[in-house]
Amino acid sequence: MTTKWDLPSPALVADLDCVERNLERVAYLARQNGVSLRPHIKPHKSVYFARKQIESGAKGITCAKLAEAEVMAEHGFDDILIAYTLLGQEKLDRLKRLHERIRIITIADSLTVARGLASVGTREHPLPVLIEIDTGTHRGGRQPGEDALGFARELSQFDTLSLKGIFTYGGRPHSLERQDLETKARAETELLRQTAALLKKNGFTMEVISSGSTPSTFVLDQLKGVTEIRPGNYIFFDRAALALGIAEENDCALRVLATVVSVPLPGYATIDAGSKTLSSDPAYLGEGFGQLVGMPDVELVKLNEEHGYLRFNPATRELEVGDRVEVIPNHACVLPNLSGVIYGVRGDWLEKEIPVEARGKNY
Repeated sequence: MTTKWDLPSPALVADLDCVERNLERVAYLARQNGVSLRPHIKPHKSVYFARKQIESGAKGITCAKLAEAEVMAEHGFDDILIAYTLLGQEKLDRLKRLHERIRIITIADSLTVARGLASVGTREHPLPVLIEIDTGTHRGGRQPGEDALGFARELSQFDTLSLKGIFTYGGRPHSLERQDLETKARAETELLRQTAALLKKNGFTMEVISSGSTPSTFVLDQLKGVTEIRPGNYIFFDRAALALGIAEENDCALRVLATVVSVPLPGYATIDAGSKTLSSDPAYLGEGFGQLVGMPDVELVKLNEEHGYLRFNPATRELEVGDRVEVIPNHACVLPNLSGVIYGVRGDWLEKEIPVEARGKNY
């Protein structure tokens, strides 16, 4: 049998026992709080892991891009939210083909987008849509309250669209304090509740109130009124989750197995994992480009494309050429798209090579 230490370096490795614990943890939270779970597949872009999410209790999946949804539909997934505004005839043609095959729902925040989406649905088979609400990130969406109501009225002119509710992404909290996370989740949810109530009062269906990132999933008691959550990062966790206090090191399922390739000076070493493996995402409210498992005294201070630069105290730590290290990335969601294959392990043993079927499907 092959161990993870026999894998080609650098290797993207997922602890499958840890993944399954993470999936069950969040599925349990969703059940306990009476909300539907529709996880984002963009962190893994993998059919295998998406199926694991459905098996653990997810009602459907969320895709960031149309091409991801196409891959997942080809592999049998039939309830997909595309959490992105879709523009252009080429995309509308592709969306129409999906709409004819499976339950697909998407979002809108402008008449330009709505007009295009209206060409996808029919009166007999309208396309389900959610109005995106801007709850503070200013990334996209209508403003809560009257602006959203006005847009809902504009949408009602299209009898080939079916307004199902509202949608938001609140972004990351601005600090590492749990109180700030709770306050942010409460404020975001209150805007959604008020907007949903206003739309319902004016005769619009609010079947879906969709919100929730991985951090807010762990303060679900602050999301009263939300019907659906869309966490993604929880399947793997990462250094950002460690910083936020929503995960511990043994919850971080996705790691990069790397090799020390040079020790040019005492206290200096380089590994064979650079930005093309780990991405160049900065640490969340911190420094460095990853956390070395079991080596809190070793810092990953810089990345070139193919090299990672380690710094440590040579009086207390010795590294040699050929040593293997495991790195918890700053942001796990980027790595599978860079790799194309994830090595699934249990303990030190390789169980399966997991393809990343939606790798590069960013269009």
